[in-house]
Amino acid sequence: MWWPSNLVQVSLFRALHEKEKRTNGGVTRTQFFVIAFICSFAYYVFPGYLFEMLTSLSWICWIFPNSVLAQQLGSGLYGLGIGAFGLDWSTISSYLGSPLASPWFATANVAAGFFFVMYVLTPLCYWLNVYKAKTFPIYSDSLFRSDGQKYNITAIIDSNFHLDLAAYEKEGPLYITTFFAMTYGVGFAALTATIVHVALFHGRDIWKQSKSSFAEKEMDIHTKLMAKYKQVPEWWFIVILLVNIAATVFACEYYNDQLQLPWWGVLLACAIAFFFTLPIGIITAITNQAPGLNIITEYIIGYIYPGYPVANMCFKVYGYISMTQAISFLQDFKLGHYMKIPPRTMFMAQVVGTLIAAFVYLGTAWWLLETIPDICLDTSSLWTCPSDTVFYDASVIWGLIGPRRIFGDLGTYEAVNWFFLGGAIAPILVWFAAKAFPHQEWIRLINMPVLIGATGMMPPATAVNYTTWILAGFLSGFVVYRYKPEWWRRHNYVLSGALDAGLAFMGVLLYFSLGLEDVSLNWWGNDLDGCSLASCPTAKGVVVTGCPVYN
Repeated sequence: MWWPSNLVQVSLFRALHEKEKRTNGGVTRTQFFVIAFICSFAYYVFPGYLFEMLTSLSWICWIFPNSVLAQQLGSGLYGLGIGAFGLDWSTISSYLGSPLASPWFATANVAAGFFFVMYVLTPLCYWLNVYKAKTFPIYSDSLFRSDGQKYNITAIIDSNFHLDLAAYEKEGPLYITTFFAMTYGVGFAALTATIVHVALFHGRDIWKQSKSSFAEKEMDIHTKLMAKYKQVPEWWFIVILLVNIAATVFACEYYNDQLQLPWWGVLLACAIAFFFTLPIGIITAITNQAPGLNIITEYIIGYIYPGYPVANMCFKVYGYISMTQAISFLQDFKLGHYMKIPPRTMFMAQVVGTLIAAFVYLGTAWWLLETIPDICLDTSSLWTCPSDTVFYDASVIWGLIGPRRIFGDLGTYEAVNWFFLGGAIAPILVWFAAKAFPHQEWIRLINMPVLIGATGMMPPATAVNYTTWILAGFLSGFVVYRYKPEWWRRHNYVLSGALDAGLAFMGVLLYFSLGLEDVSLNWWGNDLDGCSLASCPTAKGVVVTGCPVYN
């Protein structure tokens, strides 16, 4: 199988290294990359600094500046994002990756899943006031009390960062927005859907391929060409695995007061990552969309070891991120396989790159925490850290308070667990439909793990990230099948890489030249969304600063 994201890397490699002749007076792919890169680099100064509203153009809010309902519907950042779109590549690619690198059927699955959750399930639950939905914003990743005010997390944590039960009983149960609860539900469903889908649609192929690998039968042309190189001994991987597990266990035991995670938690996290790498890897290889293990890892350790938020975060990292990194390494090996890079060279590049990245990431994080005031706090004008905020909220929900008091028999959202069953049933229905109508090939393109898990990045991703990504994906697909498909196929992935590179370089330049000195422009064009009422509750008697009170 081939990862679509690898095609971007291959196209860039060829564009920058292979000699290419012009055809019919056109430009080479190298020239096209440079042109697109310069355009992307120059343009990002507008959404990145001069005209930040280009990130989310929520025009419905402009028409109805005093209507809570209209802004709930139209806000791309704090509402349902109806009609909202962005003229900013970072809006498109920040969370879902490049739409140009995803096959059209995967884009269609994401679109179907997003529209169902965002425009059917969420409005239905909100206006039926499911889980007191109207007491809270229609879209938010914040944690609330039953009266609609922000939950005081520090009040329920003791000096050892454990849950203070007496303080928790005094503060009351924790509430999340109904949308947030539904996204956790679809996360449950996506997990079971992944297992069932892979078993039904790919189980036979996995079994045949496994037997073929052990039997060492005929090799394809790529494998034959790679056979002339020295292979990487398996014991190299095993040694690295065992050394890392041993080091992790030692760190968790030696620094147990800080990390909170016992040794068996490390082994359990590794087992979860090992089990799910194959099914999730298959889904990723086919669709370029990867279902995550973040929710199930939090859920498992939260039930087994409640009241320890740092342990929950560590377990999530060792389980979820290990699987993600494994798939990333597989992508690299697949790229090296098709580009005929010697396996040992690829192995050393990965090891050295990982070591360098570890120190660079740690140093960068340390520097940011020391130099940026109010980083990741609401008071920060630049460093709001949406992904880290959701990570922190998850540690409170799953680690500190625990799933039993949120999604279990002691919690408010117990019914959300039925999503596990729904996710397991959905691929079975598609499988039966494919068997009943074998000539309808489009049925087999319905990928339930991707469709159900489409909103898995929300929050921190917002509605405008999805609407713009889907729009760009469909436009790309339309161009491929209607206009100059050969030219587009040659330049599609090069364009994707050039847009990413231009955005990255201008983003870094803007930060070091203007962001460090907190030089900003204060005008209406830099009001990111212009939908100040979108986060207002609509329940009677709930008082929130800046919002109307309903009687």
